Amino acid sequence: MPHIVKSTILDAPTDAAWAMLRDFNGHDRWHPAVATSSIERAHSSDKIGCIRRFKLKDGAELREQLLALSDLEQSFSYCLLDTPIPMFNYVAHVRLLPVTDGDRTFWHWESRFTTRPEDRDRISHMVAEDIYQAGFEAIRRHLKEAA
Repeated sequence: MPHIVKSTILDAPTDAAWAMLRDFNGHDRWHPAVATSSIERAHSSDKIGCIRRFKLKDGAELREQLLALSDLEQSFSYCLLDTPIPMFNYVAHVRLLPVTDGDRTFWHWESRFTTRPEDRDRISHMVAEDIYQAGFEAIRRHLKEAA
């Protein structure tokens, strides 16, 4: 079972980063792979159990469900419900922590999932680089532009 763990330091306070990441329906405004995002059944994007539907820029569609959200801990968890990618049981966790030296943010993003053995390396790399690392870089750019 792949276990992907990535983290980074953002040169912005946690409240600024959390304002962008907290919106479970906001990926289309910052993640380079996401073309559109919507919450099904007109639920609020911070309602536990809400489902977001992504359309990726390559045309693929996927659905993810919000499992937990904590403003106090600046964290959320979600799972993948539908995807054309051969990965299963995907559950991810995002957590922000303050770095008091310079009022910066430590961002931790991790997931576990299953996949076919022959797809393990390719999909693990895709999650770590095309999703997580690309997300880190995109948020970093947005925070810099907003400052």
